[in-house]
Amino acid sequence: MSFADKVIAFNRQLHYPGKLPEGFRAMNPYLDNPETLDVMQQFYRKYYNDEITRKFIVGINPSRHGAGVTGVPFTDTKHLESVCGITMHSAHTHEISSVFIYDMIAAYGGPEPFYSQFYINSPFPLAIVRQSKTGQWLNANYYDDPALFEAVQDFMIESLEKHISLGLDTSKVFVLGKKNAVFIQKLNQKAHLFDRIEILEHPRFIQQYKSKEKHAYIDKYLLTLSE
Repeated sequence: MSFADKVIAFNRQLHYPGKLPEGFRAMNPYLDNPETLDVMQQFYRKYYNDEITRKFIVGINPSRHGAGVTGVPFTDTKHLESVCGITMHSAHTHEISSVFIYDMIAAYGGPEPFYSQFYINSPFPLAIVRQSKTGQWLNANYYDDPALFEAVQDFMIESLEKHISLGLDTSKVFVLGKKNAVFIQKLNQKAHLFDRIEILEHPRFIQQYKSKEKHAYIDKYLLTLSE
């Protein structure tokens, strides 16, 4: 099986079997929209149809407007079409983390060389939403509530182990987000998944709070990822 075949198989069987604390819900994009499954398969067959060992970049969990729609981490429908050449007809999304990631990928040399070296995913590979006091469902992170992290951590370890089995280098992992890294370190202490953890600022943080220094952060990403 190629790397693409393994990722597609992982995504097709993706299911969270446990319970979440009251007010939280997991969203599976592959069940919510049949086209998500189609464009996800197109993406991985385009960039991962080989048996190359890749380095692992770890996010938090998919957002509703990024991988929660396209099934591709840090990729909204805008960049899926404009950069990757894959059109999604049933949804149109713009996600700020995707803007930074694809600007960084462009600086790296484009999606072909980048994705031939790196695989991006999350320890909790499904979108999480939280109900607000007004009844709206908003993006949530797996670490937003101690009870939520307690509920999902075994599933997260199992998911990370499955990601590693796709063909990933475990000598070093690149974790996006300082708070995320705290929890990944806890999981790593428990399950001994990676030899070394490199921490990078999360794309959303950079876009939202450090946009004037964006090029410096892109340089930091390129330097850290290339070491």
